[in-house]
Amino acid sequence: MEDKMETIRLEPTSNNTAPASPDKDDNSVDYDPHLHRQLEKPTNNLETLVHLLKCSLGTGILAMPQAFARAGLVTGIVATVLVGILVTHCLHVLVRSQYAACKKLQVPLLSYPAAAATAFSNGPPAFRSLARPCAITVDVFLVVYQLGICCVYIVFIADNIKKVVDPYYEMAVEIHMLIILMPLIAFNLIPSLKLLAPFSAVANLMTFVGLGIVIYFLLSGEKSTEPLDLWGSAETFPLFFGTILFALTAVGVVIALENNMKTPKAFGRPCGVLNTGMTFIVLLYVAVGALGYVFCVSDCSDSITLDLPKGDPLATTVIVMFAVAIFISYGLHCYVPVEVLWKGYLLPWLEESGSNRLRVWEYALRVALCLLTFVLAVSVPRLGLFISLFGALCLSALGICFPAIMESFLQYPKKPKLLLLKDALLFIIGIVGLLAGTYTALISIVRSFQPQAVLADGVEHHHE
Repeated sequence: MEDKMETIRLEPTSNNTAPASPDKDDNSVDYDPHLHRQLEKPTNNLETLVHLLKCSLGTGILAMPQAFARAGLVTGIVATVLVGILVTHCLHVLVRSQYAACKKLQVPLLSYPAAAATAFSNGPPAFRSLARPCAITVDVFLVVYQLGICCVYIVFIADNIKKVVDPYYEMAVEIHMLIILMPLIAFNLIPSLKLLAPFSAVANLMTFVGLGIVIYFLLSGEKSTEPLDLWGSAETFPLFFGTILFALTAVGVVIALENNMKTPKAFGRPCGVLNTGMTFIVLLYVAVGALGYVFCVSDCSDSITLDLPKGDPLATTVIVMFAVAIFISYGLHCYVPVEVLWKGYLLPWLEESGSNRLRVWEYALRVALCLLTFVLAVSVPRLGLFISLFGALCLSALGICFPAIMESFLQYPKKPKLLLLKDALLFIIGIVGLLAGTYTALISIVRSFQPQAVLADGVEHHHE
């Protein structure tokens, strides 16, 4: 499973972030970054589409039934489609902005932080001094988001292993996390992404097969007789919004896929790769969310795999398959913050200080990040709330706010009113989603530790 793993193509913020003068616009009119890209193994349109679809099938889609339980059936369907349209548009904006930033600097490729810094460098004079802080801020959000995914994965693996083991021997979910800690650390010490590739292929196969079996259970299994909530409530909607953003917004994936295409201009066309892929993804998420909600109604667990029939051999097989697939994906996702922190910050500092133990420091960083995600997961073993929190906190900023700012600043000194109005609206939506979603998720996490409490997420939770 390569769920959003392509963010590994980030560059340190120290690279390609030099301010570009607006005067350079005239010289860059005829420069096309697409024509200057040197790619060893570019992907065609179909391969890019398959990669995009693969990256959407992670823990996010398994959390969709609980998201629908928070939003209501009708609200969930409509809102998933609307958020899907919003996310797709913002991804288009991000890709166009990255292209415009490359054109201004006359370079074939830029990372997300470097493109954001370039946008600020070419924006209104009052904001140009914020170029470097902006690049660092984007890096921080990317690292926090990827570490958040790792926290989600630890909780997911432990929850699913617990469901399989409980009929034979009951243990607290935290004990299961402790058991998998050493294997996670060992797997995270693999230094090369190339060595992880075969494991990724196995994870992808397990995920595709597992999702198919889950949909089979949702269609053929015994449905809940509880009445459906069609409209949900405003109190729990921010959690739904955070979950949807977590599931749908593949910021780093989209940039990396477009950068590696043989025909990158086909990526953003009306019937191009992005629109085709996102249409299929949104419809799949609506289907799984609606079917899963009808299957278990308000009793939906953080992951639909936890609601499959107990003791059923096929259901147990699916749970084990997903646990193994997500275990493999943990290594892929932890690779991202390691790359950003090591190459962008720690390695330059160590080289300046004359350290000759670089490999030791790199392994220490890998172990430290793994332990950090473990401590966070043990401290707050709430899978659904983790998904909502990191979706609202990081992806509202990375997927909505920053693309809107970048598009406006890269148009400067031109001031097209409709575009500025649209980007201002996107920025407001992103900020409201970030604040409301983060606040609601944090409050729900606090309430989840109150004994026998019904959370603000509208679902009663029972934790050992």
